[in-house]
Amino acid sequence: MQARLPAHPATGKGATRHSLGMRAPPIPWARGGVSWLSLEPNPRTALRLPPKGMTNEVITVVLVDDSFLVLEAIQSLLAEEPGVEVVEACSDPDTARAAIDAHEPDALVTDIRMPPNGEDEGIVLANELRNSHPELGVVVLSQYSDPRYSLELLADGSDRRAYLLKDRVHDRNELLGAIRAVVRGDSVVDVKVVERLIQARGRAESSPIAQLTPREQQILAEIAQGKSNAAIAESLYLTKRAVEKHINAIFMKLGFSDAADISRRVKATLLYLADDGGGS
Repeated sequence: MQARLPAHPATGKGATRHSLGMRAPPIPWARGGVSWLSLEPNPRTALRLPPKGMTNEVITVVLVDDSFLVLEAIQSLLAEEPGVEVVEACSDPDTARAAIDAHEPDALVTDIRMPPNGEDEGIVLANELRNSHPELGVVVLSQYSDPRYSLELLADGSDRRAYLLKDRVHDRNELLGAIRAVVRGDSVVDVKVVERLIQARGRAESSPIAQLTPREQQILAEIAQGKSNAAIAESLYLTKRAVEKHINAIFMKLGFSDAADISRRVKATLLYLADDGGGS
């Protein structure tokens, strides 16, 4: 029932807010900005979309590892995160392929060595999925810091790929960060793998790595892990401008072409470091 106002002096009839063209307050939950009765848009309560990257969509994940204990550990870890849902846990690549076709997940978290041969089945699967499911992010978990595995993973492109050592699984933020990165289209490489590449490369007297200052070597390691300029600045307590200057100096000394795309510069950095330095 509409609330009546005092009688109009000319008509003697009671008037409503609607008949006088007055707006009642908008319904509190009508955040779309539609005013009650008048149905006119209210600019003060106009619909505001959430900032990019702040949506509440859940990331769906398929797990594959031939160790039941590892699967249980990862499932338990991810179960604590409301923004991630494990849709299936598998023990071999064939089951994982079927699960990916059935669920169309956002990400796959896989071991490297699995049945039938116990060699590099996880990397073979990840590279196969680049063609069959190009939008799928893949996080490879490994016990091996040998850089050859990470380079094999990135051979056909570094976007939507991450290589983490299994001891990172104990840190939920490390694993979640890698999953979110590959879903965004970025790359992540474990810092221990990068350190090994830099140390091996730096031992060669003729290596251009020797020309880099200690700070530039730190930043090179951060680049190889897939971090953006802003993330490097935060990690090393530098300004973004200082990071940009260091990166320009690094790229000039190493003969890199400037690459703004994070995935491309990760691959370029790793390939450079691996050349005569990381194969052993």
